[in-house]
Amino acid sequence: MSMTDPVADMLTRLRNASKAGHAKVMMPSSKMKVSIAKLLKEEGFIRDYSVEKDDKQGILTLALRYIDGHPVIIGLQRISKPGRRIYSSKNDLPVIRGGLGTAIISTSKGMMTDAAARENGVGGEVVCAVW
Repeated sequence: MSMTDPVADMLTRLRNASKAGHAKVMMPSSKMKVSIAKLLKEEGFIRDYSVEKDDKQGILTLALRYIDGHPVIIGLQRISKPGRRIYSSKNDLPVIRGGLGTAIISTSKGMMTDAAARENGVGGEVVCAVW
């Protein structure tokens, strides 16, 4: 069975695992998911990620991060969906939770956070928001 929105599946797995207090979460890998995981690690939302090869597309494993037993990831939201794509210009990039959260933007220069997109002066598809 094919999945219509693999990124939403990734975010749901992350959300459920962090609320349940799991140390890590595993999912099928893709280039987009790996680039999202890289950004989550750079922003400090997860401890680490790894991609293991298998017979199919590979397995992406994310090591979740907790502070005093509470998950660092409080919320995840898919913004641009397959049925309705949301694009923002460089001047209209979203600010998540007054700057306390991060929006992940898919630009022509690759995946980057909203702050990096503002710095580079590019807009793109607003993939998701993390806080």
